[in-house]
Amino acid sequence: MVGAMIDGMDRKITRPWWRTRRNQAALAAAAAVTVLALAGGMAALGARSSVRTPSANVTVVAARPGVFHDFVAMRATVVPKDLVFLDALEGGQIEAVLAQPGDVVAAGQPLIRFRNTELELEVLDREGRLVESITQLQAYEKQLEDARVANEKAAARIQYDIVRLQRVAERRDALLARGFVSRDAHEAAHDELAYNKDLLPLQLASNREQDALRRRQLPQIHTELESLRESLRITRAKLDALVLRAPVAGRLSDMDLRIGEIRNRGQRLGQIVPDTGFKLKAEVDEYYLGRVRPGQAARVELDGRPLPARVTRVDPQVKNSTFEVEMAFDGVSTRALLPGQALEGRLILGGDRQGLILPAGAFLERTGGDWVMVLDAGGGRAERRRIQVGRRNAEQVEVLAGLKPGERVIVSDYAGFEKVEQVILTR
Repeated sequence: MVGAMIDGMDRKITRPWWRTRRNQAALAAAAAVTVLALAGGMAALGARSSVRTPSANVTVVAARPGVFHDFVAMRATVVPKDLVFLDALEGGQIEAVLAQPGDVVAAGQPLIRFRNTELELEVLDREGRLVESITQLQAYEKQLEDARVANEKAAARIQYDIVRLQRVAERRDALLARGFVSRDAHEAAHDELAYNKDLLPLQLASNREQDALRRRQLPQIHTELESLRESLRITRAKLDALVLRAPVAGRLSDMDLRIGEIRNRGQRLGQIVPDTGFKLKAEVDEYYLGRVRPGQAARVELDGRPLPARVTRVDPQVKNSTFEVEMAFDGVSTRALLPGQALEGRLILGGDRQGLILPAGAFLERTGGDWVMVLDAGGGRAERRRIQVGRRNAEQVEVLAGLKPGERVIVSDYAGFEKVEQVILTR
């Protein structure tokens, strides 16, 4: 009985099929293939990633052939054509304010009077030294002139003595022959005559040398005198600068001064707007920097009336993604304009031409014009497509490649579309 029980307990145990080494290797390989297949499927799904959005939330427009108007919209500001700044020439304490902002002033009209005791003392001291130097030079010039006159007098005296002694000697020759005069007196007259004849060439040579020296010195003296007089004029003008006068006629502005204030030399005090008209300044997007040149036409609107203008200056320095353009009005009166007035207008970049046109929608801010979402024939799905755009303005975009006439494009904001390939439109 015991043996029978043992025979019943000794049962052979078999290993499950999936526990064998061969089958485990096959299962691992199958799992790897499955993982790769899933990964490939997910990659394929990612490559065709999509987003669903209600069709009412997007704007769809068809690309149409049309005329592209090559301009850039702008908002121009009216500024004075000329502007004259008022700066403190010497500075000091403000003693009187003689004009107020908004006043129309004449050229030379006093505007501000300063008080500067230190400057006044400095001017008086320098003026005294300059006057002393001028006086010394003038005295030396007079000495040279006196010496010239004295030399000429000396030569003239010698010549006179020669003529006089010549007559005396001739008379004494006659008297000596008749015995009416002594030989000593006769010889004395001839000796004095000979001495003056010898002295005359020496005096004349000395006169020539001194006159040449005087002629060389006089221009230097005159130049120095003129320089000293100019320095004296400038020195005295420093006191005149304590009264600031209007350099030109016009309207005074931007002057806010109080009596008793101290203003330093060179400090800006205000400005004058001459009655020479106005010009325009506008900030233009840096995208158009290479296409804007002096001489290009522009047009602004004033009370519904177009005013022609022309570009006069382009500042190529880019600030805050814009550059500055100055324009002059083209043969129109600007008296109705006011400084700081804003005018809407257009800057003409080129001529009109035929092309495939899309409206300049919000999509450009996200894509830069490199790609768009194009609807399929059914209108329920839009796919990303690369395009090439040409010129653009505030209203239009010129499409050069990537679209056909009649194809419909989403032109509203592409927020949320940047990383997807499809947009599924739902109702």
